[in-house]
Amino acid sequence: MLIIAGALAGGFANGLAGFGTGLFALGWWLAAMPPLDAVVTVVIMSLVGGLQGLYAVRNAIDKVEQIRFLAPALVGIVIGYLLLDAVNVTMLKLLVASLLILFGGFFTFRKTLPKLTKRYLVADMLVGFIGGLFGMVAGMSGAILTMGCSLYDWSKARRRALVQPFNMIVLGTVLVLMAWRGSIGQHIWLIVAVAFPFSIIGTQTGIFMFRWLNDQQFQRLLIWLILASGLVLAGRELTAIIVSR
Repeated sequence: MLIIAGALAGGFANGLAGFGTGLFALGWWLAAMPPLDAVVTVVIMSLVGGLQGLYAVRNAIDKVEQIRFLAPALVGIVIGYLLLDAVNVTMLKLLVASLLILFGGFFTFRKTLPKLTKRYLVADMLVGFIGGLFGMVAGMSGAILTMGCSLYDWSKARRRALVQPFNMIVLGTVLVLMAWRGSIGQHIWLIVAVAFPFSIIGTQTGIFMFRWLNDQQFQRLLIWLILASGLVLAGRELTAIIVSR
């Protein structure tokens, strides 16, 4: 039941916003399986949900825009892989949670939404690098990129068309590296088999809502999701620290 609940929650978030499988599913899955198995399952199910979302925005994908973020992301993945055994993942997740809460909380209570028009190459490359690093270390590649997208005055299709392929490529690379490290046991595929149909249901429900929202509603929803993601992540990590003591 915990695996099913996580699959529905994570699939819905991915279908709606193009990210969030790990943020909304891990709380359920960590109660049902060891942490490494949960992270591997997040990566696999993120790809399952991402394929569906990718089809929904296939006509809005800009390959040049993808390269702007993906090139530094691949560097981040390599560095994350090399530091995988040395990084304090809990502290990293708490840092991400703090950023999500500060960003989401600030804009949630503002009447006007951010509408930047000027682009900054260095800022975009930094966002891509951090997305790749966090994707390798914690299976969370989309949170920082989604924050960056929510600052611009873009249509919902353009936002989604950047985040969804980015997540797919980064997490696909992460999955290959996990398999190379021997992190994917045969039992993982049994977990995936249980989660798969419910992830599909959650993702399709999220995609339906994505199509129903207008651009401004989607931007506002993204900011709410960023805040909720930060609160969920911080609550989960702090709870784990308290319980372990």
